[in-house]
Amino acid sequence: MAFYHPLLFAMDAERAHGLTIAMLSRWGAVGAPLAVDPRRFPRLATRVAGLDFPNPVGLAAGVDKDGQAITGFSGLGFGSVEIGTLTPKPQPGNPRPRLFRLVEDKGVVNRYGFNNGGLDAGLARARTAKRTATLGINVGANKDAADRIADYTHGVRAAAPVADYVTINISSPNTPGLRDLQHGAALAELLAASRAAAGTTPLFLKVAPDLDTAQIDDIARAAIDHRLDAIIIGNTTITRPGLASPNATETGGLSGAPLAPLAREKLAAFRSATGAQIALIAAGGIGSAEEAYARIRAGASLVQLYSALVYEGPGLPGRMLEGLDALLARDGFASVAEAVGA
Repeated sequence: MAFYHPLLFAMDAERAHGLTIAMLSRWGAVGAPLAVDPRRFPRLATRVAGLDFPNPVGLAAGVDKDGQAITGFSGLGFGSVEIGTLTPKPQPGNPRPRLFRLVEDKGVVNRYGFNNGGLDAGLARARTAKRTATLGINVGANKDAADRIADYTHGVRAAAPVADYVTINISSPNTPGLRDLQHGAALAELLAASRAAAGTTPLFLKVAPDLDTAQIDDIARAAIDHRLDAIIIGNTTITRPGLASPNATETGGLSGAPLAPLAREKLAAFRSATGAQIALIAAGGIGSAEEAYARIRAGASLVQLYSALVYEGPGLPGRMLEGLDALLARDGFASVAEAVGA
């Protein structure tokens, strides 16, 4: 991620991402005023999974992996900030380069591999962050873990007292074998253990968009059976739909505008599979108020941004809040909740 097109786009993508996080971290540390005060938009306040969100526009996990800029991102107007993915032990991730802009397509490919400074360090920052946004903590397993379900259980148990909600991420394509946890007995075991570890803290599940109908039905049923509170649809895709950028050949997960059609399709499939029995959160290719509103009307209670920030800049959350408020008013909705699935 990088905010300022001429300057940061001249840098290596990962270096620019790191500089952006450092800038926002500093902004939050000095107590800079809110760029966007969510209280300006009371119509956008919503309640999901028993939690009050100032608005439905959230920051997706993967942007601020280590929770370094929670205050800064909160100040941009986000209704929720999800940090991570945090693993029990620090790990460097995959070799560099591992982050690539697809400028011609307004997309991004990454193969980070859960690089982060570890659960303890991330939780320490989260405990002290000043914020107006709801805080999510996204947890995963170390690449070399002998028992990945034990890693998730440990992460959920440690994060639950700190977070407003905890997300278990089994959808990254950059940790070999991780997506195998999306299926069958492994999924059931993971969800049962994680639900017990979370206690009363809301528990979300993040899944890949590269799922077929049978897999979606199985995940929906398992999430409902194990009393999860929401499903995030979804992470990056391993597909490459009609891309123009030379970086399209890089391995890893694709996000940004090219992901939007697939993400819309899978949101509709999960809405059908769950029968609206569990909250859905839309991610992937959302870069405007109009797209966010379309996902809400299709059944999403919340939306999350990541790659659009690279191309649209730090003013995007504020513009989206203004646009969403206007769209709800235009169509006669008094709240976000009224528009969900309408």
